[in-house]
Order: sequence, then structure tokens, then C-alpha cells
Amino acid sequence: MSQTIIIGSVQPYSGKSATILGLAKLLRQQHFEIMCGKPIGSCTPGHCPTSGPDEDLIFMANALGLALDRLPPMIARMDPDSILDHMHNLATRSPTDILAPLRAYCQSFSGDLLLLEGPADLQEGILFQLSLAEMARDLDAKVLLISRASSPAVVNGLLAAQQQLGSRLLGILFNDVAEPDNTLLCEHIIPFLEGQGIPVFGVLPSDRTLRSISVAELVNQLQAQVLCCREHTEDILIETFVIGAMSVNSALKYFRRSEHKAVITGGDRTDIQLAALETGSACLILTGQHTVDPRIQQRAEELEIPILLVELDTFTTSERIERVFGQVRLQERIKVGCIESLMSANFDFSRFCQHLHLTPPLASSRT
Repeated sequence: MSQTIIIGSVQPYSGKSATILGLAKLLRQQHFEIMCGKPIGSCTPGHCPTSGPDEDLIFMANALGLALDRLPPMIARMDPDSILDHMHNLATRSPTDILAPLRAYCQSFSGDLLLLEGPADLQEGILFQLSLAEMARDLDAKVLLISRASSPAVVNGLLAAQQQLGSRLLGILFNDVAEPDNTLLCEHIIPFLEGQGIPVFGVLPSDRTLRSISVAELVNQLQAQVLCCREHTEDILIETFVIGAMSVNSALKYFRRSEHKAVITGGDRTDIQLAALETGSACLILTGQHTVDPRIQQRAEELEIPILLVELDTFTTSERIERVFGQVRLQERIKVGCIESLMSANFDFSRFCQHLHLTPPLASSRT
């Protein structure tokens, strides 16, 4: 009999999509038949399609070899326009059963496990009657919560989830845990949660690759013009960014301290631009709408370092990039193997299966 599992969280950008991908890989290794879905769509700034699957879901489906026409339906988006439209509909019409298409899909699903990405937190979707607790109840689903753990205060949200979900709460997976937080988690938070009847299935350590973003994503977020090396924007990952607003001698020392960096500087600072190129920068972001010195562009092409030109000022550009790093999405192929390795090494798959009463099918039964 098939089961539906909702991957939820108590705070946004906890790593739900990555967890679904990693969990799906583990389940397939044990010959379970799975399907993945994201019924609540999300948008990147300036890019919110009105129909079709969510971008993250398309990426996951392609990585797992799932047919796009067999994916569960997307039933709502949480962008401002959709929220306003729904508020207007509620005020002028009788409410509709927005969950009906997804419920019908779940009831007709014949595989072993249907993995659905839930709302961003415990409150998102209430307007649509699509909160995590409502979805779990109406779809007769269990919930695996993904959480960060940088403070003991995270326990409040997890206990609130337990109150709302009750027996539908399957357990917790902690994600993106920095080394300094691991002791707090393992010695205090996890024993407390287990004592409250909340199983913890694993702790995934922070990983530089998963926290990085591609140059292509920066282009999208900054609406930047790519001046050279566009063919490398998908493959180059940025782990940090620095602002080049100092003297060139200071810049050289500063730039050498960071690897896999994007350097943001004014389009008129050719001295800083050259220093950035010669110290192993992964990307150069020029602000201020200045004409780029041909010598800089030629050197960047020789080193295969993309140059991005943005209309924003340096301060606004750095602010926007900082927000992007806080909202990293699963959109790069190199991250697939990374999350698979992290899940294999740190997720208690056997305990997970026991709580769901799952027995791995024989490989021969699927052939």
C-alpha cells in the first residue's frame, strides 16, 4: 500500500528540496517505487510562471528520471499576486476544495512512497487551507520535518509542530549544521526531543558545495549582463563574495584569503578588477554602468572568469547577493551527488523505514 510523506519545515530555506532528492535516491537504491511533488509553488524575484511545475520540482524530476507529465499537480503559488487573487475569491465566492486534485492523485498513486514538499513553515498556506497540518490531515500523510539548529530556540518551533501534527509527525532531520553547533545539538537538543517522543533521523553537516550558488543563478538574481565566458556560468560555483572598495595593495591581500569568490566592484576600478582576476576569483561583478576596459575583458577571457555587469550600485548589489546566499536553492547538478553522499552517511534510513513499517522490495520483483 502506498504512503504519502510530506517534507516540511519550521523555517524557510531549511533544505526540503535537497532532502527529497537525497531521500528519493536512497529509496530507489532499495528498489522502492517513488514519486516526488511540490504542490505549493515558489518563485524567484522577477520570475514567477503562472502555470506548470515549480522550477525546483523540474530539476528534481530530471535528476531522478521522473516523467514530467506524471508529477503530482501544483495546486497553489505563494507569490503576492496569487495571494491577493485568493483573498478576493474568498471575499466574493464560496470557498472551493483547492486540495481536491492533489487528493485524487494521492489516492490513485500505486507506487510505494509519494514524497511531497510542504509549505515553508507552519503558517504558510493557511489562507489556502494548505498549512502543513491541514495538508497532512487531508492527505492522510506523515510529516518529516527538516530543521536548522543554530540555537536552542529551534525547539519551540519543533514542539509547536508536534502539537499541530500529533501522531502524523514522523520525525526530524537536522540540516546544514555547522561544526560549532553540533555539540549543542547532540548533547542537549536531540536527547530532549527524543524524550518528548520526537525521533531524530539524522544530522547533516554544513557543506560548502550545497551552500554555494552558480554564476548563472547570480545572473538571474541580479538581472546581469554577461560580458564574457557565458559558457562557464552554469559550472562555476560561488561560495562567498567580497567588495572591492579599498586600495589595490589592500585588495590583493584581502582577495587572496578567499577562494571560489565573486568580487563586486565599480566598473571604473580597473586596478581592483585586475587584482580580482589575478587572485583566483571565480566571477567579477561590475557596478555603476561603466564601460568595461577591453584589457580587463581580454584577461578575463584568458582566465575563463565570467564578468557580470549590473545596473545597481555596489551596496545594493551586495545586499541582494547576501539575500541569495541565505536562500540557496537546489538548481545545480553538482549538488545532486553531494546531497546523496550526505544523506547516505548521516541519515538513519533503517530507522526511517521501521517507523513507516516499510520493507524494501526485492529487486527481482521490480524487473
